[in-house]
Amino acid sequence: MALSDIAAGLEVTTEQRDRGVATVDDTGRALHERLAEFAESLPCDPDAAVAVLESYTTGSSVGESARRAGVAPITAAKALYLLGADGVSPLPPMGHEIIRDWLSADLSRSEARSLTGANETEFALATFVETHEPLDGAKEAVEGALALGGDATVRKRDALAETMSGVGDLL
Repeated sequence: MALSDIAAGLEVTTEQRDRGVATVDDTGRALHERLAEFAESLPCDPDAAVAVLESYTTGSSVGESARRAGVAPITAAKALYLLGADGVSPLPPMGHEIIRDWLSADLSRSEARSLTGANETEFALATFVETHEPLDGAKEAVEGALALGGDATVRKRDALAETMSGVGDLL
């Protein structure tokens, strides 16, 4: 008996509708209102931060999210980091160890930059990540938005971590 014999007479009578991603946001306030309390600490205004966050959580890159919000990509990356989004730093963990060595004066800046292989912008962003903490309470304020998928990049990076080489592999 072939598959065509088994499927003979089967008919599709209904179609599935795409209803999007189901989310639960029990904050009771709009994202813009929740970010207003962090306005002084963000590198951009709350409207731009909301635009960056919403674009980033739909799967857009940090650069694309920045363009949509009308801010510089490094500003968008800083805002995402301060709001608690993971995976924003352009350097792997070994690169962050090198930055910490530079910050503690164990390496010169030029040595640290050379060892990380980062360009000026990447190095500046990684330094920002090492010298700042995410804003207290910000991740909780935006967790509904972050749950939409902004951390998909982190999951993808973690799943592929073994296939990527780092600076330590060269030594």
